[in-house]
Amino acid sequence: MNKVQYCREACVDTLAQASRAIALGATRLELCSRLDLDGLSPSRDLLSAVLTTVDVPVHAMVRPRPGDFVYSSPYEQDEMLRTIDHWRTLGAHGVVFGALDVHQHLDLRLLERLTRHAAGMRVVIHKAIDRTPDPLAALKALLDIPGIYAVLTSGGAATAQEGAAVLGQMIALAGEQLEIIVAGKVTKDNLESLHQQLQARAYHGRLIVGALDANA
Repeated sequence: MNKVQYCREACVDTLAQASRAIALGATRLELCSRLDLDGLSPSRDLLSAVLTTVDVPVHAMVRPRPGDFVYSSPYEQDEMLRTIDHWRTLGAHGVVFGALDVHQHLDLRLLERLTRHAAGMRVVIHKAIDRTPDPLAALKALLDIPGIYAVLTSGGAATAQEGAAVLGQMIALAGEQLEIIVAGKVTKDNLESLHQQLQARAYHGRLIVGALDANA
C-alpha cells in the first residue's frame, strides 16, 4: 500500500469547496475569500461554518485588501491584529499572513509583531516571500522569529516546478524548525512527481485534490 506521507492542503473560498476538498482527500485547508484576487481574509461567518463542518485543520487568511503586501498604515496593521483575534476566538488552527517593506523585502518587524499576537495558533507566512529579491535569504531571517510554523512558497518562481531547485534549498535550510509548504500550480496531476523531487512535508493548491467547483 502506498501510504501518503505528506499534507495535501487545499486552498478554498467557499463552504462547498471546503467540503468537497475533504471528500477528495485534502488533509488541511487554507480558507480565504476572493481567490480571484489571490485570497483575502474570509468572513467570520464563512470561517465559523467551515470549522463546524470539516474535521481537518483550517488555516485562515489574514489579508485586509488586494494589491501589494506593504502594510505601512497603522490602521491596516491594527486590522490584521483584530483579524487574528477573531480567528482565535472562532477556533482556527492557524493564521496565514505576509508583509513586505517598500523595497520588497520582508517586513520583519511587522511579521514578528503579528506572530507574537498569534501565539497559540500556527503561523504561516504566505507567498509574499516569493516577491522578495532572495527567498532563501528571506527564509533565513524568518528562522530567527520564534513561533512561525510554516512558510508557503514556490521558491520565488511562478510555479513550484520552476522553483524546485530553490525549494529544495529552502526545505534543507528549514529542517525540522518549520514546514515548507510547496505551492505554485500544484495539482492532483503533478503532486506525486513534485514530491519525488522535493520530499516536502506539505503541498498546497486550489486543485491539489482535483476540481472543487461543481461546474468545473
